[in-house]
Amino acid sequence: MEQKYRRMPPVMILCGGKGTRLRDVTEMLPKPMVPIGEQPIVWHIMKCYAAFGVRRFILCLGYKREAFVDYFMNYHLRTSDATITLGHEPSIRFHGDISEADWQVTLAGTGVDTMTGGRVYRASKYLAPEDEDFFLTYGDGVADVDIAALYRHHLKGGKALTICAVHPEARFGEMRLDGDRVCGFDEKPAQGGGYVNGGFMVVNRRFLSDFLTGDDMVFFEREPMAKCVAAGEAQVYRHNGFWQCMDNQREHQLLNSLWNSGAAPWTKYWK
Repeated sequence: MEQKYRRMPPVMILCGGKGTRLRDVTEMLPKPMVPIGEQPIVWHIMKCYAAFGVRRFILCLGYKREAFVDYFMNYHLRTSDATITLGHEPSIRFHGDISEADWQVTLAGTGVDTMTGGRVYRASKYLAPEDEDFFLTYGDGVADVDIAALYRHHLKGGKALTICAVHPEARFGEMRLDGDRVCGFDEKPAQGGGYVNGGFMVVNRRFLSDFLTGDDMVFFEREPMAKCVAAGEAQVYRHNGFWQCMDNQREHQLLNSLWNSGAAPWTKYWK
């Protein structure tokens, strides 16, 4: 990898929502903690970024944040064999290597009822001073996005926001594009064919001061993004490969079926 891409920015993952459309599962777990195979979907998302050298993760927590705390605090015990010595001087010795040993995970409490824009603004205090950019995505979708190519495209364009555009089923609003420039957004079309925001975004730090106000009730995807578009500061990275969100039971079952097949498409770049 080229020198200037060796230190990859952190990724901020929006994990605070209630996932009401997956209610049968999310009454017990927050949606990003719903398992695909033996691991929660947020782990799969993190692995997709880690495959390209991303090692810092900022999880924007809200609903059932204790589930994330329990999972990551006990991560070694969950994923490796261990010898536990009991008594007055207890100790734990873990056996084998853990591929995620160099991950730095910040569990950022951003409020139970905070909207996405407010979560990003609150969690931004955990960016390092030298972080000019950061990745931003949702905790409920996986894809075989080339994260390094996405980042290069972002740097080349020099915009405040780069949106990974994908082709889903025709049940989302579409983006209007002029080349790589985002011109606006349309409501759900009758048929698919257009591009939508698939998450996997890259955000320049100036977005925080130019388009966010710190208001907890602001949706990142509405007024801030619209202002960014109007200012000519949004561009797209087109991804024509695999992308799938997990909004309902059918999609949850689909992702588990793909994982259990041993050829899950989102693992394309995993080692």
